[in-house]
Amino acid sequence: MFDFTDIESKIPHGAVRTRFAPSPTGFMHVGGLRTALYTYLIAKKAGGTFILRIEDTDQARFVEGATEIIYSTLRGAGIDWDEGPDVGGPTPPYIQSERREIYEAYAEKLVELGGAYRDGDAIRQKIPKEGSTTFHDVVFGDITVPNDSPSMNAGVLLKSDGLPTYNFANVIDDHLMGITHVVRGSEYLSSDAKYDLLYNAFGWEIPTYVTVSPVMRDAQHKLSKRNGDPTYEDLLAQGYLTEAIVNYVALLGWSPGGEREIFNLAELAEVFDIRGISKSPAIFDIAKLRYFNAEYIRALAPEKFAALAEPYIRQAVKSESVNIADIAELIQARCEVLTDIPGKLDFIDVVSDYNTELYIHKKSKTDEKISLDVLNAIRPELDAITDWTRDAIAATCEALAVKLDAKNALVMYPLRIAVSGKAVTPGGAAEICAVLGKAESLKRVDAAIAKLEEIK
Repeated sequence: MFDFTDIESKIPHGAVRTRFAPSPTGFMHVGGLRTALYTYLIAKKAGGTFILRIEDTDQARFVEGATEIIYSTLRGAGIDWDEGPDVGGPTPPYIQSERREIYEAYAEKLVELGGAYRDGDAIRQKIPKEGSTTFHDVVFGDITVPNDSPSMNAGVLLKSDGLPTYNFANVIDDHLMGITHVVRGSEYLSSDAKYDLLYNAFGWEIPTYVTVSPVMRDAQHKLSKRNGDPTYEDLLAQGYLTEAIVNYVALLGWSPGGEREIFNLAELAEVFDIRGISKSPAIFDIAKLRYFNAEYIRALAPEKFAALAEPYIRQAVKSESVNIADIAELIQARCEVLTDIPGKLDFIDVVSDYNTELYIHKKSKTDEKISLDVLNAIRPELDAITDWTRDAIAATCEALAVKLDAKNALVMYPLRIAVSGKAVTPGGAAEICAVLGKAESLKRVDAAIAKLEEIK
C-alpha cells in the first residue's frame, strides 16, 4: 500500500523553492533558457533552492540524448541546480517517468476525494458545472474563469497506460517537492484555474504563479525552432558569448529599472525582482544581442579573448610565424561576434589580387600616383627600423608625413592598402605591419610598388 504519510513528511518547508522542468525533446530554445534563468534567479535572490526536474512522461516526443543537452546547456550558462536527477536531493526521483507509482496513487486518492472520476481505464478531473474559478498570478493579477468555459474541460489526469498527463504530474510533483514559485509560459495561463481546483481538492497550498509572456521573432510570430530561429547552441555556434546571451535573455521581458543593462549572472541574482516582469511579449532582437556581445568581448582580459579567438583566427591564418596574441589584440575591439574573426583576417596569410583604384581616397587625398610616391618614400624608412613595433612604425610614418607637410593619412592609407589589399581592415597600417612582421611587410610594400608602376 502506498505510504502517503511517508512521502509527504519529506516535503521541505520554509524557504523559496523553484523548479525548471523541461521535456527532453531537443536543443533548448531562447524561451526555455529564459524560463530556466528566471526560475534560477528567483531562488537565488531569496537564498532558496533551484531544482531541475525532467518531464519525460510524453514518450512520443522523447529524444535520445536530450537530457544530456539540458544538463550541458544549463551548466554552460552557469545555471547550476541544487537538486536534480544527477545530484539528488530530499524529494527524489527527479525524473517523472520514475515517479509512476506516485501519480497512480494520487490519482486514486483524488477520485476518493471527489476531485476526479474514472472514465474507462483513465482518470479525469472533475470540474464544477456552475460558477467560476479565480486564480492569482503575480504578473497578470487575478483572473476569473467561468467553469463552463472550453478551457475548463474535464481533462485526463491519468491515461489508460498509467502515465500522467503534463498538468497532473506537475501539480503532484510541485506539491511533493515543496515548490513555492512556478515560472512558466503564458500558454499555460489558461490551465491555472484547473491547477487551482486540483490543489484545492487535495487541500494543498497553492504555489505562487509567475507567468512570462512569449519571446517573439516579430510582432506576429513567436520564436520557433521549426522556423529556423536560434537555439542556445545555435547562438554559441554563431560566435556569441554565454555571458552575453544570458544577460540579453534576462532582459527579454524583464526590466531591472534604471539605465543599466550589463549584468553578469551573480549581479542578476542580486537585482532580480518579479515585479519587473512585463505582461507584453518580448521581441528577440539579434542586433541588440550583437551589441551586448561586442560589449562583453571588449571587456574580456586580453589573454581570455586570445584563447577564445584562437580557433577562429586559425580558420583564416595558417602561418605559424604570426603571433596569435598580436592578432587577437588587433581584432578584440573590432568584432561583435567570434565568427566575424576569420573574415577580418583573410589578408594575413596572403594579399588577394586587388584593384589599384583602392588607392584613390578623397579623405586621405591619395590616388595611384601619390600612393606610389609615398610607398617609394616610406620603403627605406621602414627598412631602417630596428625595433619593429607598432609605435616605431607609426612614428616613422608620422615623421614622413611631417617631412611631406601632409596629414598622417597621406602616408598611412597607401601603406595599409599595400600590406592588406583591402579597403576595410581590423587595424591601421602600423598595427597590421607589426602583426605581419618586418620581412613580410616590406615584401608587400615592394609588390604594391611594382603593381602601381605597371599603370604609370
